[in-house]
Amino acid sequence: MSNSLLVGIDVSLNDNKVRILHPDGTSLSKFVVHNSVPGAKTLSQRVAGIAEKNSFDSIVIGLESTSVYGDPLVYFLKQDASVNKFNTKIHVLNPTQVNKFKMMYPDLPKTDDIDAWVIAEHLRFGRINKEVYMDDRYKALQKLTRARFHTVQNLAREKNWFLNNLFLKFSSLCQEKIFSNRYGATSSSIIEEFLSVDEISYMPIEELIEFINKKGKGRFKNPEEIAAAVQKAARSSYRLPKTVTDSVNQVLAVSMAAMKAYKEQLKIFDKAIEEQIKLIPNPLTSIKGIGPVYSAGIIAEIGDIHRFKDQAALAKFAGIAWTKHQSGNFTAAHTQLIKFGNRYLRYYFMEATNKVRLHDHELKRFYDLKYSQTPKTPHKRALALTARKFVRLVYALLRDNRLYTPPKGR
Repeated sequence: MSNSLLVGIDVSLNDNKVRILHPDGTSLSKFVVHNSVPGAKTLSQRVAGIAEKNSFDSIVIGLESTSVYGDPLVYFLKQDASVNKFNTKIHVLNPTQVNKFKMMYPDLPKTDDIDAWVIAEHLRFGRINKEVYMDDRYKALQKLTRARFHTVQNLAREKNWFLNNLFLKFSSLCQEKIFSNRYGATSSSIIEEFLSVDEISYMPIEELIEFINKKGKGRFKNPEEIAAAVQKAARSSYRLPKTVTDSVNQVLAVSMAAMKAYKEQLKIFDKAIEEQIKLIPNPLTSIKGIGPVYSAGIIAEIGDIHRFKDQAALAKFAGIAWTKHQSGNFTAAHTQLIKFGNRYLRYYFMEATNKVRLHDHELKRFYDLKYSQTPKTPHKRALALTARKFVRLVYALLRDNRLYTPPKGR
């Protein structure tokens, strides 16, 4: 990078602020272009002109991963002949990392283009991640797996909102585990079809048993016990004024409709992901328990495995690595996960690990061991440690493009 032109771009919806630095830190140019094809052409021509005038061997471009506003620009620059004749590299930087780097300069002026300068300066001094990877197959898959991730997050938030309001209507049903799935057909029917807990409290137990049998389609082995538990919970629940109960019923109805919609979205995404992953080599489905969706989420974020020099680099990229706390002869036994990393890849690694550990003897043994050794949040820490072990396996399979063969005896 000693003879590389450094280009920092602060991307926004409407425009891109650009700052160009010499490797010695001298500012060579700053300007603003519209975030469009004409603006991108102007940007590439000006950057190429400065590189040619100053006899630079290469160009290094950096921009933050801010929403989706930078994606089209990256695609454009990757295909643009003006800048690519200079062996151009493009880095999409973590916004948190850039902000931390910015803190090193407490006296920066409050000007519009300062963020572009910070990005260019970060390229000069900072520890930069891998060059951005742009393969249409992986990008197409990534759009689906990331959209699925956000749908999962929305569903989780909606479930929490639903439980908060359910407590207002039927407090004891929230407190007691009467149904294995609070969002299942029978539980949902009780919440939707009975307007108040008094209806349940005073109805004949035989009618409630019949209702549970009908909604559960006869799958419950002990409908009498469940009906008795539901009625007991109804009688011990708080009573609200009717006007408040009516409003809560409306909120719960809308929340249940939202959850159903999110679940339908997940089905659509899962089907699309299963089709898209067929275009990419996927040895990960040879691991029992992982399935096409979770393996697709991992592969979409990794892209070409050869971008990573080893499994440790992949783990760090995923955010499944730990901070080091050492002073003198003291080394902390328990440290926290790093706060940087690809949150989508971390999510899919964690979810896949949680499935695979139920089938793989070695991962299960390792998880159980770490679970027994951790007094606080044992599942969370044991799962993270097991995921770190799982990263090694994934790296080896993708690097060698081979199927997983469990050791004999498993």
